[in-house]
Amino acid sequence: MIRTINRRNWLAGAGTLATLTVQPRLLAAVSEPVQSVLKRDFPTAEIQPGRVNIELPALAENGNSVRMKISVDSPMTPTDYVSFIQIIAQANPLPDVARFDLSHANGLAEVETRIRVSAEQDIVVVAGLSDGSLWSGSAHIVVTVAACLDALY
Repeated sequence: MIRTINRRNWLAGAGTLATLTVQPRLLAAVSEPVQSVLKRDFPTAEIQPGRVNIELPALAENGNSVRMKISVDSPMTPTDYVSFIQIIAQANPLPDVARFDLSHANGLAEVETRIRVSAEQDIVVVAGLSDGSLWSGSAHIVVTVAACLDALY
């Protein structure tokens, strides 16, 4: 029996494969919008790469609602926990996407949300720990139909 592959099945398979192969990238060279957000929110702090795990599809057909899951390596004890997770999308008109405040009572340092993505870009995530240290990670996403195209007022 010969099986044909239509466009929908091929895209679904390619998207699944891309999701499985996406690797979080370290915060090495970031764009100017991300740098300005980081300088505004963390003016004197040193942001270290690592400890932040990002699940984000490498390819999104529609940027209006992209699922992402973030977890941070932390024991989440009363003395050692993640206090916040901040998402920054460098190519969006407004790069501040979301900030989640956590405490040790959360039990897990995990958040799952949907975000709007305007174009192919790196999504940067910064996590603040209770000891004052900052950790980061980033993941690259390609969007076929962009969101956030409305003019900013």
